Formats: sequence, structure tokens, C-alpha cells
Amino acid sequence: MSDQQTPETRLATLEIKLPPAPAPVAAYVPARRSGNLLFVSGQIPFADGTLMATGRVPDQVSEKQARACARQCTLNALAVVRDALGSLDRVAQVVRVGCFVASEPGFGGQPGIANEASELMLAVFGEAGRHARAAVGSVSLPLNVPVEIEFLFEVMPD
Repeated sequence: MSDQQTPETRLATLEIKLPPAPAPVAAYVPARRSGNLLFVSGQIPFADGTLMATGRVPDQVSEKQARACARQCTLNALAVVRDALGSLDRVAQVVRVGCFVASEPGFGGQPGIANEASELMLAVFGEAGRHARAAVGSVSLPLNVPVEIEFLFEVMPD
């Protein structure tokens, strides 16, 4: 895929259809812009209005399931970005991805789960999708989900 393509055309080429932007589940906004930065609130793996999985990795949720959850979190975040900006083509670059994985003690596979989000950012944004990242294990996450991911984007000036 050429880096000359826009994020929106890359989505079409990849045959990815974004879901509707998920509504917040508590007292926060899905995204907040400050200057040329767009902060996207932590996304959890809602697909078609239901959670894809609950529980800790890997004792209750397999690593494969957790990677699928990370992908869904990323698709949800992209939907939030499109909703906030009107188009993914307004993204200048992905700055940071913070991936949280509800993990049993001793589990160290969080980076492999976070890679699902990182690889999707690269596929959609090309070189502008390269980002700083944290992949963190957690005792538990909201609604008992296995994965939550937050994002920071630099956007084109208005």
C-alpha cells in the first residue's frame, strides 16, 4: 500500500468499515481536542453494542481473544476520531497509544496484544502511524474488560 494514499482510502483498500463511534459509559467525552492534539478516551472492546469478552488474560481470555479485543478498541477509536474531525484524513500523525491489559500475575504478553493496535495504526496511517506506546498489565479494567486502549493524535491545523 502506497504512503501516497490517505487514511480514508487505506481503510477502503483494507476493506475496513468503521463502527459507529461508541458513546461514553460514564461522565467523560469520547475525545477532547487541545490545539492540534486530539486525546481519545480509553476505548473498550464493544462490538455491535456488546462487549467482546470479559476477564483477565490469559486465564479467562486467551491472548488471541485479547488481540481481537485490541483491534476492536482501535476500530472504535478510529470511529471516534472520524466523528470528532469529520475524516481520518485530518490526522497528521499518531503520537501515542496506551494499551492496558487486565492480566493474571506473571503474565508478560501485553506488548503482543498492544501490537494489534500498533499494526492497525500503521496500516491505516502509513508512516504517520508510527507512535510512542505503553503496554501495561492491570489487575482489572472497567466493566471487567480484558483490554482498554487510549490514543493521542496530532491533527492538521484548522
